[in-house]
Amino acid sequence: MPAWLAALLNRRMLICIFTGFASGLPLYLLLNLVPAWLKTEGLSLRTIGAFALIQFPYTWKFLWAPLLDRYGILPWLGRRRSWMLVAQVGLIAAIAWLGQLAPAEHLSLVVGLTALLAFLSATQDIALDAFRREILPDEELGLGNAIHVNAYRIAGLVPGSLSLILADHLPWSQVFLITAAFMLPGLLMTLSVAEPQAARGSPRTLRDAVVEPFREFFGRHGVRSALLVLAFLFLYKLGDSLCTALATPFYLDMGFSKTEIGVIAKNAGLWPAVIGGILGGIWMLKLGINRALWLFGVVQVVSILGFVWMAWLGPAESNPARLVALAIVIAGEALGVGLGTTAFVAFMARTTHPAYTATQLALFTSLMAVPRTFINATAGWLIEALGWTSFFWLCFVLAFPGMLLLFKVAPWNGDREA
Repeated sequence: MPAWLAALLNRRMLICIFTGFASGLPLYLLLNLVPAWLKTEGLSLRTIGAFALIQFPYTWKFLWAPLLDRYGILPWLGRRRSWMLVAQVGLIAAIAWLGQLAPAEHLSLVVGLTALLAFLSATQDIALDAFRREILPDEELGLGNAIHVNAYRIAGLVPGSLSLILADHLPWSQVFLITAAFMLPGLLMTLSVAEPQAARGSPRTLRDAVVEPFREFFGRHGVRSALLVLAFLFLYKLGDSLCTALATPFYLDMGFSKTEIGVIAKNAGLWPAVIGGILGGIWMLKLGINRALWLFGVVQVVSILGFVWMAWLGPAESNPARLVALAIVIAGEALGVGLGTTAFVAFMARTTHPAYTATQLALFTSLMAVPRTFINATAGWLIEALGWTSFFWLCFVLAFPGMLLLFKVAPWNGDREA
């Protein structure tokens, strides 16, 4: 059996499917389902765009990640699994409760509950990322993270496709209950797997858990190189993240129904993302992570031009030709972002030190989330000021600084840690 096929079929890859699905569902609920819910409830684009700010826990999770490195709240499950379980139970409850509210009448409560949902999701991500890093050997990082990212994106089809379709036929309260039930597979995975061997030792003190991960990172790279790595983590996904910040309202403004968005737009991105991501993980076994960041990053940047084209066509009554055009645009975006994210997540995992996995990965993924949280909060204002076409051109330009930093942090000829 070829080495790549043996790696693809082992039990660790199956676990990566569950970690990706559990991690992706609450985030895509915040990115896709909540904006569609708020728009149908009559809230303005500026208000919907500002809701990106409730995702702030994704950008600050490194602040409480040392607690997850130091302590396990349910000792019989171990450090990683106990935090995973508590976060997942909380997410199920929060998602189900959210759908019982009326945004126009209980806006403050909706904001608070979505912020709690983001906090629980970010906490789950800290534990899942550390767990995944600790079960994967270095040679399987690319493929394992490719499968994780694909499952992550497939999870997005629940709030971004199935739930939208259901919303045309069921009240929102039932839609959110059904969506919450899709967190159960991740919870069952948490109960059935073993705690990683690497996670059984913990920092001796909370101070060690807080200080040493940062000291080790800057000491290993040097201050200048470390800052370049952090800048790269902030900038690499900036353009495509902002581009898709209000994708669902954009499709609605272009004249497509919620069902068309659910069936055509979301599913058109499924197979390109899955096939591209898995192939990307297999290619990384030969390419290495550095070259994958270059090649997949180019595809990611070019995919933004599809949104420019769709916005240039402008709103019109949907017809078969426009549905095909939408499917092409979304498929291109899914392929580009799926490939880019696969290499990007593998790069972050490779850059961590095994002794401080949770805290360092939390720092890296926090920087990755800054554009999605704070900069994406300006998307509604930018769209109202610039219009959709100019907005997408701006996203295209913002995608280049991260690519330029590849010369320093991941040079083409040399698959080394930056």
